[in-house]
Amino acid sequence: MTDTPSRLKRPVYPMPDFVLAALEERQLMDAYRQRPPYQQNDYIGWITRAKLPATQQKRLMQMLDELERGGVYMKMKWR
Repeated sequence: MTDTPSRLKRPVYPMPDFVLAALEERQLMDAYRQRPPYQQNDYIGWITRAKLPATQQKRLMQMLDELERGGVYMKMKWR
């Protein structure tokens, strides 16, 4: 049995401090938490798998912008 209540079958990525800080700074934590668990996990995995810090920042900014706009997930219409 796992510690996480998620039903995800892929690895669950822990949220890095810099992502948490950015969500809090832009007041987007509620918008992030309203997304399904697979989207939350995909965003974190996608951001943290970037090899270069510049790429991590670019991906982080995309996630924040999508959360702020709503209706978008990974540049695709959602909901």
